[in-house]
Amino acid sequence: MSIALERSAPAPGAVPPGAGAGRQVWRRVRRRPSALAAAAVLALLVLLALAAPLLSHLTGQDPGAYHDDLVDSARGGVPLGSFGGISADHWLGVEPGTGRDLFTRLLYGARISLLVALGAVAVQTAVGVGVGLAAALGGRFAGRLIGLTTDVMIALPMLVIGIALTAVVPPDFPRPLLLILLIGLFDWGGTARMVRAQTLALRGLDFVDAARLSGGGGTLRIARRELLPSLAAPVITIAAIKVPTAMVAEASLSFLGVGVKPPTPSWGQMLSSAQTWFRADPAYVLLPAGLLFVTVLAFTVLGDAVRTALDPREGSRLRVGTGKESKA
Repeated sequence: MSIALERSAPAPGAVPPGAGAGRQVWRRVRRRPSALAAAAVLALLVLLALAAPLLSHLTGQDPGAYHDDLVDSARGGVPLGSFGGISADHWLGVEPGTGRDLFTRLLYGARISLLVALGAVAVQTAVGVGVGLAAALGGRFAGRLIGLTTDVMIALPMLVIGIALTAVVPPDFPRPLLLILLIGLFDWGGTARMVRAQTLALRGLDFVDAARLSGGGGTLRIARRELLPSLAAPVITIAAIKVPTAMVAEASLSFLGVGVKPPTPSWGQMLSSAQTWFRADPAYVLLPAGLLFVTVLAFTVLGDAVRTALDPREGSRLRVGTGKESKA
């Protein structure tokens, strides 16, 4: 009896699924000032991206409007004025060669980068969880076949395939959707491996056996009602870590010309066109590169904080070391 209870008991400090799990994770996350700062940066970025049309209207600048009078044609299109043409009308200067407003283009570029990153992570999480569960619950032959397929998908070079797709994908196909599908469908291998390993460890525990013996339903019902709640913590953790990876992938694909096409702005596309202007207008390179760096860093710090908060050992450390977990 003692052995059975030990196998079925949750790890000390683990965050159980339920209504209070989110509050418990938040209490642990907010103890880290770096995580709060990262969350504040991301909240501000999302707010600015959502308010891009409003801010564009308030500033009176259209991200696609050309201003030839703001660039020096004699010097190849370098913005007039200092620091890339910063002025009361153009808060961050203008784009070399075109004179388009950089502030509004960065805001609209943030919408593309966030949309693609979050959409790609949603796709790869859904596929990875489904494939991982199928590999763990589908029998030995199915497990080996799915495992081999997962290894092949991990080994495929996404950037090379993305470049090749530009030759076959119709030009009118929505590029943000193409990026979401490309990144999501070629980056689910790590999630699938993790879910398979966790499911293999969970399916032999007593609560799964009890659900099976009590007639709780077939494999799909047990996976949905018993296994998925227990997999929520590691899945959320790996999804949070995948967001900055997806942002870098979107920027890389856009830099290589696979992403959105002009005049739709994106940070990766701006970096691609900025490489010829680095010496003449460093601000045009530093602004999108700096925003991408700060955003990826904020997602990474927040993802690490969520991982730590969902770690069972963190709960044990907090209770034994400080005694604050039960008082929060």
